[in-house]
Amino acid sequence: DLNPLHDVTSRRDYKEKYYDRLLPLGLKYTELLPWGGKLTSESIKFFSPIVIWTKFSSSNSKHEVLYSAFMEYYKAWLELMEQAVEDTDPSQITCNLEAQHRYLTWRAEKDPGHRVLKRLIGEKLAKDLLRNFLFSGIDELGSKTFLDYFPEYNIEDGTINEKRSIIGKGFENRPWDKNGEF
Repeated sequence: DLNPLHDVTSRRDYKEKYYDRLLPLGLKYTELLPWGGKLTSESIKFFSPIVIWTKFSSSNSKHEVLYSAFMEYYKAWLELMEQAVEDTDPSQITCNLEAQHRYLTWRAEKDPGHRVLKRLIGEKLAKDLLRNFLFSGIDELGSKTFLDYFPEYNIEDGTINEKRSIIGKGFENRPWDKNGEF
């Protein structure tokens, strides 16, 4: 995915600016790579309609398709970077920084890879790897905590509910139509 900074469902301007012209690319790989199973409703807001969320049996042909997808998405990202215009509006810059901080905060706390990393390298190193490498920038971009952004995860004792999803709804199938509408 070319991770969206803002929710493409509620921010139509953002979707039109960045994703509408990329939808054919996403649809191409939607047909070639099956949806990878349940995504929680809390995490789906951090994905765009062109996300590749897949699981498949290992084969050379699937690996080639996935590599082709990676290369096409990478080229699309490079084109976006070439066409990017620096934001100079201070309120928009602040809004963008907070959106990025919110995303990093979510991922550092709720990334599904945390369990695997914890088994491999232990809890302390897994949290450090998530926070300071994979999703680095949390401390530099803002001071809000996970519970500031996601108070619904607060347990009475002030700790964070460890469940990946508290809403309980998951998306077994791709939730966007061919127009990228949710």
